[in-house]
Amino acid sequence: MPMTQEAELPGKRVLILKPDELSPTDQKMWREIRTESGAPANPFLDPAFTTAVGRVRPAARVAVLQDDGSPVGFFPYERGPLGQGRAIGLGVSDSQGAVLRPGIRVDARRLLRSCALSSWEFDNLEAGQGAFAPHAVEELASPVVDIGEGFERYAERLRAKSPSFLRQTLAKERRLARQVGEVRFAYDARDPDALRALMEWKSAQYRRTGRRDRFAQEWITRLVRLLGESEEPECRGVLSVLYAADRPVAAHFGLRSRTVLSWWFPAYDRDYAKYSPGLVLQLKMLQAAAADGVETVDLGSGPARYKESLKTRDLRVYEGVVVRPVPGGAVHWLGREPARAARRFVRNRPRLAGAAARALEEVGRLRGR
Repeated sequence: MPMTQEAELPGKRVLILKPDELSPTDQKMWREIRTESGAPANPFLDPAFTTAVGRVRPAARVAVLQDDGSPVGFFPYERGPLGQGRAIGLGVSDSQGAVLRPGIRVDARRLLRSCALSSWEFDNLEAGQGAFAPHAVEELASPVVDIGEGFERYAERLRAKSPSFLRQTLAKERRLARQVGEVRFAYDARDPDALRALMEWKSAQYRRTGRRDRFAQEWITRLVRLLGESEEPECRGVLSVLYAADRPVAAHFGLRSRTVLSWWFPAYDRDYAKYSPGLVLQLKMLQAAAADGVETVDLGSGPARYKESLKTRDLRVYEGVVVRPVPGGAVHWLGREPARAARRFVRNRPRLAGAAARALEEVGRLRGR
């Protein structure tokens, strides 16, 4: 039996559901509201992503806002101890927020009270989220690549912006073919061995750079596999693989809707690093995605030299937390905000950020011994 809970928001009835309790009509309305809002069709804000997270994260919930019995908004979240909330899939989700019909206004703290949340943390809040934007503490750039006019048009812009980038990457691809073996690319591969290799490469990269290994967390590994099996056109996993001599040398697992591809987990075999297989993969993937109807590739927030080379513009995303004046909110603030403030301090000072990155790499190197 569904474990539906009801709450009240001024002028609205709020139903609290588990993600798998969303009906087909709910999911249809969710997508219609996203379309009406004019927001990008980012797969992380599709109901299929929330449903997949719900299968691996038991504390996942969705607040359904109703007006006269009809859904006018959806707010996906996860609930922790003392009601401490977080964006659905926090840590791997690249676009977060509520899905509200245009014209619907809610107060963030009142919404949290309806959900029995003392706080709600976000790190990739999409632009236009008026209820939560006042609670942001940092604005971040999220580079995107526009390929809606076709790959050739994009390649022309890339050549004009960085004449040597494309030429050098194509030269490395030819060298890879000469020195290793025939180069082959699969845009939407169904290759479990390649996916396993990708996870191993990415885990090694996390450890090498002193960062938390996402694939050491079972729920993330399960989530990736679930989404890789999805057939939902608005949210499904796409595994792209670059082969040399029939061996995977670079791969990327991302999420796509009909028009947006989210850059998610890229990695490559370091034995082939001199050929820049990751960049070769990216260019081939952009070409294939454009041919497949993708208009935008969202590279996600976080600095990286290759993103600056490839991007056509930046979106804005936000990091922060909504805190209610209740004990659980105070616990969240004391436990997380000092560390968050320290990260902002370092990130906003390039020399200090570089030193911190080198220190993390040294920690990773020592761990690997």
